[in-house]
Parts: sequence; structure tokens; C-alpha cells
Amino acid sequence: MSDNAPSADLLYTPEHEWVLRTGPTTVRIGITDFAQGQLGDVVFVQLPSVGDEVTAGTSLGEVESTKSVSDVFAPLTGKVVAVNEDLDAGPEKVNTGPYSDGWLVELEVDTEATLNEAVSQMLDADGYAAITAG
Repeated sequence: MSDNAPSADLLYTPEHEWVLRTGPTTVRIGITDFAQGQLGDVVFVQLPSVGDEVTAGTSLGEVESTKSVSDVFAPLTGKVVAVNEDLDAGPEKVNTGPYSDGWLVELEVDTEATLNEAVSQMLDADGYAAITAG
């Protein structure tokens, strides 16, 4: 898989986050290649701390580029269980590997049913491509 193409393995939000289910109650989140392309060179990433609770639709952090600062929105309500600390020293990974090294956080929800419901509301690769096709 090209690191920059929307993947059938991922789900997407209209706010340009991608979501990868990593377990029955966990997901990994990042911003899409489209989003990093719109931002330009990422120079700083502000993320929540492990243990923080995030609420669907609210900002969980910011990505700062040479052009602007953009909020990253939580695609679901859950607890932060991992943060990509490599971005502290290498925020450009959001540009060079948005679907790999540039991931942002991992979230955990209480039950598999809760996660099933949350991901059922997200876009697949075709749905996301449709909203980014100009």
C-alpha cells in the first residue's frame, strides 16, 4: 500500500482523521494525507496525555504547520491509551508518513459494542475520497 493513498483498511471522518481498529475496543488515529497536504509542513503537534478522556467531535489536539494551526477532532469518545511521542522530535512524520509513522493517538472504549457503533458512523475509503475530490 502506498503510504499516501486512502486505504480500504481504514475508516475516515469528514474532518480528515483516519481511524484504524487495532483491537476489539481500541483504535489508532491520525490525519489523512489530504489533510497534511492542505496543512503544509508540520512543525509541531500537541497531543493529549495517556489517560486523558476525549469526547467525540471535540478537539483532542492540534497540528501546527508553517501555514496554520488545525485542531484534530476525536472521532469517538474514549480514553487515550497511547500517544506517538516520536512526533515531539519529528513532527514532519505527519507529512512523510500520515498513515504509518505519523499516527497521533490510540484510544480505547469500554466495550466492543461501543466501538462497533462508533465506527459504523465513519466513512470508508470511497466515501472519504468522494468528499475530498474537489
